Amino acid sequence: MGEFSSEILNLGRSVYARAASEQSGIFAGLNPATVNPQDPFVLWVIQSIVIIGMTQFLAFFLGRIRQPRVISEIIGGVILGPSIMGRIPGFSNAIFPATSIPYLTLTSTVGLVFFLFLVGLELDVRLIKRNYKASSTISFAGLAIPLGLGAALAVPLYDQFIKPEAPDTNRGYFILFVAVAVGITAFPVLCRILSEIRLLDTTVGVVTLAAGVGNDVVGWVLLALAVALVNASTGLNALYVLLVGLGFVLFLIFPVKWGYAYVARRWGGLDRGEPTTLMMTSTLIMVIFSAFFTDIIGIHPIFGGFLAGLVIPKTNGFDIALVEKLEDFISLLFLPQYFMLSGLKTNLGLLDNGITWGYIFLICTVAFFSKFISCFCSAKVWGFTLRESSAIGSLMACKGLVELIVLNVGLQAGILNTRTFSMFVLHAIILTFITTPLVLFFYPEHIRDHASKGIEAGAVDGIAELPAGSSDSDEFKSKFSMILDRAEDLPAAMTLAQLFKTGFIASTGASGDRSSIAKDSEVDDGSIPSALSPTQVSLEVLRLIELSERMSALTRAQTVDVLVRQDSVLNVLRTYGQLNHLNVNASLAIVPEEEYPTNISQHARNVGSQMVLIPWALPGDDGANLSESAVSSAAPFHGMFRQNSAANGAHAAAISHVFRRVFASATSDIALFVDRGISAPVDGSPHLLLPFFGGPDDRLALSLVVQMCLNPSVTATVIRMNKLDSETDVNSQTAEKQELSYGNTVAFPDTVYGSHNTQTRLQSDTADNIAWSKYTTAGPRTHQLASAVNRISFLEESSAAPLHRLLELTAQQSSTKPPVVIVGRSRRMATETHKQELLKLAQEHNAQVSSELPKTIGEVGAALVATGANVSLMVVQAVSTSA
Repeated sequence: MGEFSSEILNLGRSVYARAASEQSGIFAGLNPATVNPQDPFVLWVIQSIVIIGMTQFLAFFLGRIRQPRVISEIIGGVILGPSIMGRIPGFSNAIFPATSIPYLTLTSTVGLVFFLFLVGLELDVRLIKRNYKASSTISFAGLAIPLGLGAALAVPLYDQFIKPEAPDTNRGYFILFVAVAVGITAFPVLCRILSEIRLLDTTVGVVTLAAGVGNDVVGWVLLALAVALVNASTGLNALYVLLVGLGFVLFLIFPVKWGYAYVARRWGGLDRGEPTTLMMTSTLIMVIFSAFFTDIIGIHPIFGGFLAGLVIPKTNGFDIALVEKLEDFISLLFLPQYFMLSGLKTNLGLLDNGITWGYIFLICTVAFFSKFISCFCSAKVWGFTLRESSAIGSLMACKGLVELIVLNVGLQAGILNTRTFSMFVLHAIILTFITTPLVLFFYPEHIRDHASKGIEAGAVDGIAELPAGSSDSDEFKSKFSMILDRAEDLPAAMTLAQLFKTGFIASTGASGDRSSIAKDSEVDDGSIPSALSPTQVSLEVLRLIELSERMSALTRAQTVDVLVRQDSVLNVLRTYGQLNHLNVNASLAIVPEEEYPTNISQHARNVGSQMVLIPWALPGDDGANLSESAVSSAAPFHGMFRQNSAANGAHAAAISHVFRRVFASATSDIALFVDRGISAPVDGSPHLLLPFFGGPDDRLALSLVVQMCLNPSVTATVIRMNKLDSETDVNSQTAEKQELSYGNTVAFPDTVYGSHNTQTRLQSDTADNIAWSKYTTAGPRTHQLASAVNRISFLEESSAAPLHRLLELTAQQSSTKPPVVIVGRSRRMATETHKQELLKLAQEHNAQVSSELPKTIGEVGAALVATGANVSLMVVQAVSTSA
């Protein structure tokens, strides 16, 4: 009977025979680290804490250099084993005594079975259909040649390390295990690396993933064959094992899979993409029974778990929801225990002579170059470039969990000894570790051909460009990129789309019931702003989903082309666009959080958008201040306005850094819209408020206000704020002291003000006056533009404390109708600084505001936030200009 089945039966006997023991625990002198067969839980918890702590510690640092998690788990096991920590006197006997290993083996085997179930569930055979000719050629060559060279390598390894110590070991079995270990590609690790370095949406990534699927399936078949041959006492028994195993595979793949899909459709939530309790129970029973059956017939139980994963239907995200319910418990608790057991069997101290290290070098060389050269040549045959072929070869050479499983099975069966096992574990670490650096070297980001580029560029074909020659600050916008990462931001996104959309529809005659631009014979064509030429509004929506370390994120990342059609957030916006005559094109990216700014700027550049819109809805509250918004969400565009503790302050600074990087890397105008849910009055007529201080950002804000007022239901107030010389200067020492307290947070590079020389000031003032007079003085205008200007109240205010005066005016506006305040970020080329007045405002209102706030949304926006103004806020930044 198999090991897994025996362990379960032995555990049941030990529980049945359990006698009442001393219950006083540590108060009766109990040592928690002592092995107690009647109560192994205490020591198991200690071991689990040590294992998880070591794994997480290593993952934190190795993740910074973009190494997959499996590296930290393997290295953690080696460190805790006899190679390093085991050399500390008493450590192994205290934490990992030999009598406790069976309990750890049982839980790790259960975890491994369910992890392989997730791997099988993640395996999508449909991937092979994508570039199937190239992928099948690469897969076959990347398996056949390494298997042959691995078999050749096994012969001298057997003669040097196995035959002198265990001459009875079957040479053929040893050759088979070494060939499989050298030839197999770790599909789970391959998925993680492709996702981490953003290759899943490239042809290289798709072909490699499809080749990895074929390689993985054949690898598992070879592993099952090897285990069956080793466990069978005679050749006839091995034949029986293989035939029964084949029958069980067919039984699962056809009748069980059909029955499972039928039950899931009728009662299991397949149509909703959410498994019910019935389906979860059925799934767990199927996995356990499948592992049990493959174990008792002489094949490893993990093969049963893998087969059970192939049964799950991949419809409506059902498989992803199933993974989400299981993955954390398995990958964080159980799976590291398996690597720990592998580490206990690994003794690097045995690698103590030149011959051993020479063979390690030979193993690494053969394993890497057999994969690299065969896959490289196959890729070249199918027309890939040198760099692309090199990247494919490097990716296919990665090892990891699958090879470790093969090695453990071989060690357990007595085919490998501890020395050869340690040699192959070290080779697996080296080859997996070098995969990411090699791929980044051969195939850097700047030369990649992302599939999303072509899709996005094609999606906007046929949309009329605004005439060239009109400057960015003078023309109205027609191409917008909208960034969404949460469903909660949909109301804010719709508000933004409605504000920018209606004026254009009214003026372009995009549909039959819309009026076109008025034709006035006495108006000089040259004086009509080019923005009012017929132009279809285009909304390019980028849905961002965080790529975490979870397997569910990897499963999503493999099916981006399906998700972009099924994502509920994007579908809502598509429907909204159809109902409101908006051209909505959607794309989706699954990337790490730290790469959000890069993806946003790349998306805007790819689709040629004129402005990036970032809607951000604050969570519903009881009317609390903006500065007190919650930070409970893990979304990257959330929670930067609160600093109630040191931890929250650090989190707020990190979130603010995401926004600042978005602003800093923007290749087009950008607007951050902070919606408090008060921007849509009952009468449907929002009111805008623009404090115009001057500078390129404020000039852009003025242009946007006029554009939004093309909507007949929108009104606005534009106030030109003139700062007078202060009558009483703020004490410099007090301000400096406040600034030190105010700035005591995580520091990031900041945008800088322009040089305040006479020429810069004159240029900016001139541009401000031109922009202001363009709408405040009489002149030839189209009918729509004249109507828009008539709905705007232009005022001028002069004050020595402009921020204080702005707050007074905002309070007056809020008493009747809470406005949407539009401000320029003014972190580039600003002609005025309000730092000291902002510090004074914060002190007057007893507001604890992070120093990141004004660096992120500007000093004017920070003043509104710090004082809790009852407004929604739009912060705009013009693309870098010289004035």
